[in-house]
Amino acid sequence: MTPSFFSLAGLCIILAVVQMVAALPWLLALDIRQRPLWKKWSTWGIGVAVCGGVGLVAGWYLDVSADEIFLRRVGRVYGSILHLQVAADLFVGIFALQLIFWPKGGAVALSAFREGVRQPMFWLLGGTAFLIIGASPFVPYFTFGEDLKMVKELGYALTMLAAAAFAVIAASMSVSEEIEGRTAVTLMSKPVSRRQFLLGKFSGILMAALFMTVFLGWFLVWIVLFGTGYIRLPGQVDPPDPQWTVNLAQSLFPSSGADLLRGLFLWVDDVVLTLPGLVIGFCQVMVFLAIALALATRLPVVVNWTICLAVYYLGHLTPIMTEVTRGQYRLIYFVAQLFDTLLPGLDLFDVGTAVIREAPLPPLEYNLYALNVSIYAVVYTAIALLFGLILFEDRDLA
Repeated sequence: MTPSFFSLAGLCIILAVVQMVAALPWLLALDIRQRPLWKKWSTWGIGVAVCGGVGLVAGWYLDVSADEIFLRRVGRVYGSILHLQVAADLFVGIFALQLIFWPKGGAVALSAFREGVRQPMFWLLGGTAFLIIGASPFVPYFTFGEDLKMVKELGYALTMLAAAAFAVIAASMSVSEEIEGRTAVTLMSKPVSRRQFLLGKFSGILMAALFMTVFLGWFLVWIVLFGTGYIRLPGQVDPPDPQWTVNLAQSLFPSSGADLLRGLFLWVDDVVLTLPGLVIGFCQVMVFLAIALALATRLPVVVNWTICLAVYYLGHLTPIMTEVTRGQYRLIYFVAQLFDTLLPGLDLFDVGTAVIREAPLPPLEYNLYALNVSIYAVVYTAIALLFGLILFEDRDLA
């Protein structure tokens, strides 16, 4: 037994306990209607024993066969698993808070979320985006050393498009089928108000779209890491690790376990760098969901899809039309300005310009821009939902 073994084993036991604690919320949510095993002391004893055993075995293996690079890779893998655990806890916590403070609307939201993630369309869109993102590093882009930027841009675009397509289709189908199938009449007699029904549907479908975005974003981080090593020019050297990961790991665990913690912090750094682009893309998903939900209160499914598709194209073309026709073609310029005022400014949600820059944007400026876009998206979403509530208020459901 070497000192490094005890160091690594102790750290692995701590990390195993962290994973067990992170798994408790979603495990309890899955077990809520079953036998409450979590109330038995034997269950906790088994969990602690498993964490201790896993920590000792992992510490021995890492001490025998690991080097600095391998330890960092293991730390990254651990961080990615913890990332999924925390994401699952986030969903459980949001729905738990909704059911406590907004019971009727929260029940509608939970039902809409379950209905959304169980649909084959959810897995078809998500799986298609997953496969294309996974294949993107192997596609030759002929960009003279900028292929990795193309991989990132394609990953952000597919993550947004898959979630937006699902949100629009799910919102239009769910609300229209509830109204046309007279199911909404039964819900209103619970009693569930029209406001709770519509906002609950919005919240549930939005959470399902967020679920897809989180998973595809998690996969995108791994693809970018893989692409960094796979797409490499002759003589190209990887950039050094952020200094804060080295300093923090050594200050928390000044021994051989620091490399393991360093890998965990490197995963955190990768996620933080990817997060602003995912937030901006998800804001566009939220806006289109609100538009589709508002239209679904009055229009059939096919018409709703057509209008949302037209909004998508016009939202991207309107800024160009406004600039091209400025000072001439007054009628076209007037129509372009009208569309620019009424339709969402989709150019604000374009992450590609930030990805393909010669030098990356400063983190502070990028995060502030993501915050401003989020505020704009929330305001536009609120206006669209208010318009939908007005349309739904006097809709005959009988």
